[in-house]
Amino acid sequence: MPKPELMPIGVFARRSGLTSSALRFYADSGLLPPAEVDPVTGYRYYSAEQVTHATVLRRLREMAMPLAGVEAVLGSTPDEAFRLIDEHVSKVVEDAAAAQRMADVIRSALGDASGPSIVVLKGPVLADAVEQILTATASESGTPVLGGLRIETCHEAVVLTATDRYRLSTRTVVPVEPPRQRWAGTVAGDELRFAAPEIRRSSRVRIEAAPRGIWLRMEDREDRYCRLLPEEFPDYRLMLASLGEVTTRVTVPKEALLRTVEEHPGRRMALDVGDQSVSVVAEEDDHPGTPLPATVVGPALRIWFELTTFHPAVSTAIGPEVMLDLRGHDQPVTIRSADRGDLTTLAMPVKPGHFA
Repeated sequence: MPKPELMPIGVFARRSGLTSSALRFYADSGLLPPAEVDPVTGYRYYSAEQVTHATVLRRLREMAMPLAGVEAVLGSTPDEAFRLIDEHVSKVVEDAAAAQRMADVIRSALGDASGPSIVVLKGPVLADAVEQILTATASESGTPVLGGLRIETCHEAVVLTATDRYRLSTRTVVPVEPPRQRWAGTVAGDELRFAAPEIRRSSRVRIEAAPRGIWLRMEDREDRYCRLLPEEFPDYRLMLASLGEVTTRVTVPKEALLRTVEEHPGRRMALDVGDQSVSVVAEEDDHPGTPLPATVVGPALRIWFELTTFHPAVSTAIGPEVMLDLRGHDQPVTIRSADRGDLTTLAMPVKPGHFA
């Protein structure tokens, strides 16, 4: 008879997240033998101490680690296990990059060959802009366009824009030469993010149009293809045009403000704008923190933000000082560099006492 503290395979399956059939397979392969097998019925029983072992096994398999690798990890010391896991992850990343390159070749063969040249940009400048703007994207299965980066060419500039509904970031980039045509499209953000390191290493990047995407032609590096998202991008120009007048303008050292926000313990925070100072207030504590010296033009104001909205908006600003244009406690705030206006972010505030 099994010991009372042992659990049958069905209970252990629910505890570990593995199916009963998977447990039988791992038992037969020697990776996870049961603690006891009833000699009469053949029923398998497991101990509570095996739950952690089974959970690690399941997670290793979920990251596509082969059985031999799983066995090596489970039978090694922690340091050796970390090394084996890191090696496996590196291989997965390399395989994904190879698959992406092959997908580019296949798309080209199926009709996504390059079309007219859109614009030529400096690689490091484009990479910086892409990484800055992509902080305002969101991954939502029902609204994939929120994960995209809008690229628009107009006159002598290129405008990059992204929004996750709570933030809207836009940056104007000056090309190597004026754009050859007016063009607009929303590019898959994940693919641009993946390509950014290679973009940064290329002195120049030529963007070419394709039927369902764009080609990034890079000097001395392999070209990259990025998909276009078919969904309509939000009308951000209407949002910008409908903004009210700025009532209070604040200029504050960026690093000091970031450091204060990062030390803030809560999920939400308020900016207390006073007489030539700014303080960060916690939602559960009405007493302001240490005031930061600031240049303030306009009336005092308290405005509330989600930490995950405000921090990235400030951290991506360019330069040593950040400028905040405030329009009221319930209106979007414009966040940008105090001396360089080519990167601008709108951050939506929240109502105090109405936190979800």
